[in-house]
Amino acid sequence: MPLEIIPFTLGPVQTNAYLIADPETKEAAVIDPAWDGHIILAAAQKRGWRIGHLWYTHAHFDHIGGAAAIADALNPLPLVALHPNDHVLWRAGGGGKMFGLAIDPGPEPAIDFEQGQTLRLGSNTLEVRFTPGHTPGHCIFYCAEAKTCFTGDLIFAGSVGRTDFPGGSWEQLEHSIRSQVYSLPDDTRLLSGHGELTTVGREKASNPFVQE
Repeated sequence: MPLEIIPFTLGPVQTNAYLIADPETKEAAVIDPAWDGHIILAAAQKRGWRIGHLWYTHAHFDHIGGAAAIADALNPLPLVALHPNDHVLWRAGGGGKMFGLAIDPGPEPAIDFEQGQTLRLGSNTLEVRFTPGHTPGHCIFYCAEAKTCFTGDLIFAGSVGRTDFPGGSWEQLEHSIRSQVYSLPDDTRLLSGHGELTTVGREKASNPFVQE
C-alpha cells in the first residue's frame, strides 16, 4: 500500500517530524523525531502502527529531541540510523548546549547511512542520498513511488539550510542541492525540516539561493 505520512511541527524551533508507515503491514518509522516524542508515539499507537526505525537526516538537537521518549516506550528499541559523519554531533547532544538546551539523544545509532542505500518499510522503499553542507553527515530520503523527498535542513520552500554552524559548508550545500534534489522529477514533493511543503520544480524556478 502507498506510504502514509503524518507530519508534526514540534519543539522550540518549530521542526518538522514525519511519522511514516506502510498501513498494510503497520511497519512505521519516524524521520527526525524532533521533540515531544510522546505526541508522535500516540499518533502511531492510535493507528496500530509499530515504530521500528528512527531515521535522522542529521543530528542537530531539534531533529532528535523526541527520540528518547519514543524509544523509552518501545520494546524492542527502534533501530536508529544516521550517517557516520554526524556521529560526533550526535554524541555532543546535537549542539543544543549552544542554545541552552540539553537533550537526551536516545538510543545510539546502530545503522550507518550511505549514498544509494535502500530503506524498506513494508512494500515501500526509500533511497538515501548523501547531502553534506548543513552538517557533514546530512542525508535526504527519496520515495519515488510517493513522489516525495524528505529533505531535512538541506532546502526549504524559498530558502536553504544554514552553513554557519560547525561542520557547515556553503559549497557542499549548493552541490548537494544541485546534484541530489534538482536531479529529481519536478513534481517531487519536498518535505523539509522547517516550513511548508514545496516541490522540486518550484524551487528550481524560484529559490533565490540556488538557481537552476
